[in-house]
Amino acid sequence: MKKRVVVAMSGGVDSSVAAALLKKEGYEVIGITMCFNLSEPAKRKPICCGMQAIDDARGVAHKLGIRHYVLNMQQELEKWVIRNFCQEYLRGRTPNPCVRCNQYIKFAALLKKALGLGAGYLATGHYARIERNQKYLLKKAKDRKKDQSYFLYRLNQKQLKHILFPLGNYTKEEVRGLAREFGLSVADKLGSQEICFLPGQDYRGFLKTQMRLKIKPGAIVDKQGNVLGQHQGIAFYTIGQREGLGIAKGYPLYITKIDARNNMIIVGRKEDTLASEFLVKEPHFIFQPLKKEVVLKVKIRYNHPEARAKVMLGKNKITVQFKEPQFAITPGQSAVFYDGDEVLGGGIITLSDAGQ
Repeated sequence: MKKRVVVAMSGGVDSSVAAALLKKEGYEVIGITMCFNLSEPAKRKPICCGMQAIDDARGVAHKLGIRHYVLNMQQELEKWVIRNFCQEYLRGRTPNPCVRCNQYIKFAALLKKALGLGAGYLATGHYARIERNQKYLLKKAKDRKKDQSYFLYRLNQKQLKHILFPLGNYTKEEVRGLAREFGLSVADKLGSQEICFLPGQDYRGFLKTQMRLKIKPGAIVDKQGNVLGQHQGIAFYTIGQREGLGIAKGYPLYITKIDARNNMIIVGRKEDTLASEFLVKEPHFIFQPLKKEVVLKVKIRYNHPEARAKVMLGKNKITVQFKEPQFAITPGQSAVFYDGDEVLGGGIITLSDAGQ
């Protein structure tokens, strides 16, 4: 009897090729597209869960001869992702909704649905690898430019046992080539926008719509407390930001700290944004927690190069100390710990010596 696998099909080339590869390997493949009832963007770049995505996923499923279902997960998105997204910005932090979507929706709610359908696995088009070596290891993808392991650090052993990443050993170019070989209509489709629920990636406009009454203007000050200007609401700003401050000082100003309690933004020179130490809350480890102080590579946001740091365990907290100061360590973002190409775990940045 063939093993059954549910593939999260977004209508894009990556998840479509993932489904095709698994079908070719002999799995009984079922495609599921999550629907969040989101409005379609006016620009060309598609969203991963709009009506066009559903139509494209359905077409690919028909081409492959597999069953396809649409699952409404609007309530889950609102509960676990959008609500947190808005609250974090109001608190002066910069969240990563893709991490929470993976944690609570794709690999919790959708995985549960897959297992309920009698599937042994849930597969996605993520660029990452899973290896079994007495335990399940999460590793970087072959294509380092597309590697998405950063967004997956909150997975655990129980989940990894039932997850497949068919694209982990392929480059993006190879995946597009495979899509053409399989005759898939999405072979040259543009990649989806980064955050599916943000029309045009305008997070400020989204926050205005969602939280208008809770966003208040306030003072922009230097580190001595001198008022230099006014901000439009701390939710619209992030650590390291330079644009949009509306202040002429004779040299570039960067946001170094967001003081949510006093509704203030502190600015300084670029060197004032550099920090070497911060705390991590809500730590999570894929196999087991670290038992001693260790030097690892740490990534403080997806598009930031990882750097060597000392990771020190304390009571209910982790302290990370970089060998070299890093630019704009941002509360709310995820710090992910790597040992070579293996993801050990990570947590949410909560404090840096340059910020809150």
